[in-house]
Amino acid sequence: MSSQLFRNLHRGPGLLLLPNAWDAITARLIESLGAKAIATTSAGLAWSRGYADGNALPEDQLIAATRDMARVIRVPLTVDIEAGYSEDPGAVARLVARVLAAGVVGINIEDGASSPDLLCKKIAAIRDHIAHSGADLFINTRTDVYLRGIARGEAATEEVIRRASLYRAAGCDGLFVPGLSTADAMAAISAAIEPMPLNIMAVPNLPSTHMLQQSGVRRLSAGSSIAQAVIGRASHLASSFLAGTMSELFDASADYAAVNRLFAANAHD
Repeated sequence: MSSQLFRNLHRGPGLLLLPNAWDAITARLIESLGAKAIATTSAGLAWSRGYADGNALPEDQLIAATRDMARVIRVPLTVDIEAGYSEDPGAVARLVARVLAAGVVGINIEDGASSPDLLCKKIAAIRDHIAHSGADLFINTRTDVYLRGIARGEAATEEVIRRASLYRAAGCDGLFVPGLSTADAMAAISAAIEPMPLNIMAVPNLPSTHMLQQSGVRRLSAGSSIAQAVIGRASHLASSFLAGTMSELFDASADYAAVNRLFAANAHD
């Protein structure tokens, strides 16, 4: 899948909406519903492989899940690699090489609680590898200034802009700011990082998609919210079943044959 297509999706005309997947069935289902690209949720993916979110996922598990998703979809796939599962920029670049080989066109990589300088070194190492390999990759850099409460109010906006400048100089292509939820701050950040696209995450009481676009947002991710909703629903159904109530099992359930056709009609082996 062309990385240029994925880049173009950030240029409009509409907002790029990414309902994050975590395995082959969710990736294929989301594609079938009309998504123009598939992004992963690191939390949902880690949970589906039996690990906690937070840089605990073994690299081989990440690669296996990535291959599963890339095999069954035709739209661009971008994968969240958290903080790269290492403090060593060289090791992160080697992981990205494996992810690229598995069929992705983009990654998310975050600063988390670490120094922005460390993330800059990781981005530069990734970009250096890409330059030598001749491949292309959309590097979406996530900063957790809002998510972790590193700063608040105008200071948070200023810190995001400061970090964005560092990350752009290191070689990133987009900025992801989870926890950002006010239109004024979005407008200030998007104007400061132009033409680099601003990506935010769905949270309760977020402005409308129209207002997001007016504020300069170009990409909206669901994050782990769909995975959490599915787990919450599964918990309720399993609890009801264990209590001897079965009627809800069949309310709004997906049709077996329709689910099977998602793979029969799109087998890419």
